[in-house]
Amino acid sequence: MPDRPLTILVAAPAYWPAAAFGGPIPVMRELVRGSTERGHRVEVVTTSLLDLHRRAAARSATDEVDGATVHYLGTPVSYRWMGFTPSLPLVLRDLPRPDVVHLLGFRDPLTSAVAAWARARGVPYVLEPLGMFRPRLRKVRLKEGFDRVVGRPIARGAEAVLTASAREREDVIAFGLDPRRVLVRGNGFPAAPDPLPDAAAARARLGIPADAPTALYVGRIADGKGIELLVEAARRTPDAHVVVAGPDDRHAATERLRLAEREPGLAGRLHVLPPTDGPPWELYAAADAFVLASAGESFGMAAAEAAAAGTPVVVSDRCGVADAFDEGEALVVPYEPELVVEAVRDLLSDPALREQLATGAAEAARRNAWDVVSERQEAIYRAAAARTVATKLSMLGS
Repeated sequence: MPDRPLTILVAAPAYWPAAAFGGPIPVMRELVRGSTERGHRVEVVTTSLLDLHRRAAARSATDEVDGATVHYLGTPVSYRWMGFTPSLPLVLRDLPRPDVVHLLGFRDPLTSAVAAWARARGVPYVLEPLGMFRPRLRKVRLKEGFDRVVGRPIARGAEAVLTASAREREDVIAFGLDPRRVLVRGNGFPAAPDPLPDAAAARARLGIPADAPTALYVGRIADGKGIELLVEAARRTPDAHVVVAGPDDRHAATERLRLAEREPGLAGRLHVLPPTDGPPWELYAAADAFVLASAGESFGMAAAEAAAAGTPVVVSDRCGVADAFDEGEALVVPYEPELVVEAVRDLLSDPALREQLATGAAEAARRNAWDVVSERQEAIYRAAAARTVATKLSMLGS
């Protein structure tokens, strides 16, 4: 007899179409879509935040997205992607009792409140911190204080903590959690459109010559993403162009890019674009190399998108997505500025290497399709609902 469908409650600090918050948003959407396609009932509670710059809606709304019921709660107060949602208790009261709760995010009011609600009612939950487990960048001491009082109990109460890579798993275990319950589920690579958008048209629109070597970065324009290394590679490669596309994360990185745009040697070769509503397939198709030279990424969804488009990929060894590539499928470079710059220059000047990596990237995308990840996620949900995660470790593939 087949397993019965589950009722799954997903809690997230932001949700589709809030694509400006980067890679976690499409990851959430694919996980939910995978669950509904497998016959499960999914309810999502989230804020009404869309990005860092627009005020969130003060009134709640409910919509159906990819077969799931999404409750966009009125969010009168917010900071970055943390929103305060006064109507959350009323919405939770009226929802059907879930078999399992999936918390996406860490240290935000909404998922923290849902975790408390689940624990009070004896509902099992899994936690996916989305790379936020290790306190870093802003307000580190405040985060550490939150963890002592709220964060650690939430994490320790989870049936499983899900991570996108072995690197992220190490961060979580260092937090003091039982390694048996910290699972590397990984993320999927999306399916690229077939055919891809016209690369020549995209280059013409940006004013990039058809034969000019072009490196691309897609993601938040923020410190620690290695964007300055692409700019330096362009400085050392007189005919190269660099395209940077993504939302301004209010770091100094955007101002440095604007200054670089005005450098005489880079004028016309550095293209800074706003974010798109979905994967910028036309940019991936037009690029000779996609580069994510980040100082730290739990995964790096844009690199997976680029690989799905058959774009040669360069990633630092501090990006979780590096684990998804086998030898010859991407250039995985130690996080050393000079090594990254030289790797980008080498790739832009070597057509044979680009052809090899394009083939390898497409193979990595096929091997890491979302269907595979969705099946793994369903197994985790069932084990969590039965409170048997630790005893089913081999089945869950950690």
